[in-house]
Amino acid sequence: MEEKRMIKVTVDGAEYSYPQGTPYRGIAAELQDRCPYDILLVNRDGKLCELHKTLDRDCTLKMVTAQDRPGIQTYERSAVFLMLKAFYDVAGRENVDRLSVEYSLSSALFILARGNFTLDQALLDRVEARMRELSAMALPFEKKSISTDDAMELFRQAGLIHKARLLSFRINSRVNVYSLDGFVDYFYGYMAPDTSYVKCFGLELFENGFVLRLPTQKDPGQLGEFRPSIKVFRELYESTLRSQALNASSVAELNTTVSKGGATPLILAAEAMMEKKIGDIAAEIAKRKEVRFVMIAGPSSSGKTTFSHRLSTQLWACGLRPHAIATDNYFKNREDTPRDENGNYDFEGLGAMDVEQFNTDMSRLLNGETVELPTFNFKKGMREYNGNFLTLGAGDVLVIEGIHCLNDQFTHALPKESKYKVYISCLTTLNIDGHNRIPTTDVRLLRRIERDARTRGHSAQATIKMWPSVRRGEENNIFPFQDSADMIFNSALIYEAAVLKSYVQPLLFGVPQDSEEYIEAKRLLKFLNYFLPIPADNIPKTSLMREFIGGGCYQV
Repeated sequence: MEEKRMIKVTVDGAEYSYPQGTPYRGIAAELQDRCPYDILLVNRDGKLCELHKTLDRDCTLKMVTAQDRPGIQTYERSAVFLMLKAFYDVAGRENVDRLSVEYSLSSALFILARGNFTLDQALLDRVEARMRELSAMALPFEKKSISTDDAMELFRQAGLIHKARLLSFRINSRVNVYSLDGFVDYFYGYMAPDTSYVKCFGLELFENGFVLRLPTQKDPGQLGEFRPSIKVFRELYESTLRSQALNASSVAELNTTVSKGGATPLILAAEAMMEKKIGDIAAEIAKRKEVRFVMIAGPSSSGKTTFSHRLSTQLWACGLRPHAIATDNYFKNREDTPRDENGNYDFEGLGAMDVEQFNTDMSRLLNGETVELPTFNFKKGMREYNGNFLTLGAGDVLVIEGIHCLNDQFTHALPKESKYKVYISCLTTLNIDGHNRIPTTDVRLLRRIERDARTRGHSAQATIKMWPSVRRGEENNIFPFQDSADMIFNSALIYEAAVLKSYVQPLLFGVPQDSEEYIEAKRLLKFLNYFLPIPADNIPKTSLMREFIGGGCYQV
């Protein structure tokens, strides 16, 4: 019998030897005591590998747990598979007409369930108990490569038509499917080795569906706090209805429309829906005669600047005279800017803003005084005054955009009735299929990669590298105040990922394979592969998309 070749494996600078063909799960088991949470995957020289894979070369390994972004994504995916299997077991497969994972909501996933059953907490308790039973059995998540045609037929017979339609647009002749105790499904991404890895979860009724509660990347051992924004949820739900009206609630439906030559009508309909929404907001502001300050805030790459311009146009149409104010002009001078725990300037915290000067200027304007507004010189790191005087007349309103605009501490001196607050975010409701959602942050990241490359000369690698820092700033300074908004505006466009594909793909291919950002770049490339491309030719110049791909009529 031929002796197996020994493979050299480096982990955290230490070298080990294992026989060729050793499963990564065995190596992970030896090193598990070094990690506070279960090892879910390994990173082999920049490539993610599931633990059932085996050693075939000398390599450097990094253990991936739920404290890593790919790890928490794997945990979520595995928990969804476990929930689906348990729900079908409890309710009966023949009784379930629809069981779809819609969107993320405060450390949980919102799920719609329809069929011949009563959706109540008693049913969910039984499903959760079945999940825990399956978890205790340590059943494997088995992965198998089958022909795409066979997979499509398999899903048709199982009644998962949305998956069959999705695969009909795949060029690859084979596809990976997962099975759990006889239940077969298709997932975008990796799985844990078996059900025992999924321990932390909960099911609760919520609105017209239920939520699958999950842990967070920060603390994978505990359920994340479930404090959903009801306003954001309702906007997501209304947006879902709008997507259904356009027959584009999944990638398969979108691709079907594109393949039949319907991209341009879809673009124009989506743009018309957005313009109507902006017009409705302007009309609401015009009705509130006491409003003088329109405060706009939202996370990165939500399209705040273009939205501000389009809202200003609609306010004009309502007989008002809008004036743009950028809160960036009220940064403190550089020497007065606070620093973070690493000694770097903290430009995102409220402490970086001259709150008192802003309130003084706005209060004087509200009182009818003439005020000289500042301009911040970012090269010099200081405010300057260049003769920009403003006086508010009877029909004048200020359209103010900035990270802290929903925080009442930032506008503490202004009467509540004088402010109309808008929270804008790219709340994607398009899903890959009924069991694979698209995180809203993915579309925002794609937007930012293209805009950073076009306007700042940044590589995709640089944008991906700084994205976690951007997200932390949003968590601290924007999301806590979203429910204080008078209006939630969803800036997502149902067609945008298909448009961004042609712009962003070349940038993502430029991310070096030996960089830490390569794994995320590869994940995004796989995600974009699901979409048929849509050319940008017929996107209106006023479109919010133009803020990211260029060619718009606004100075952004």
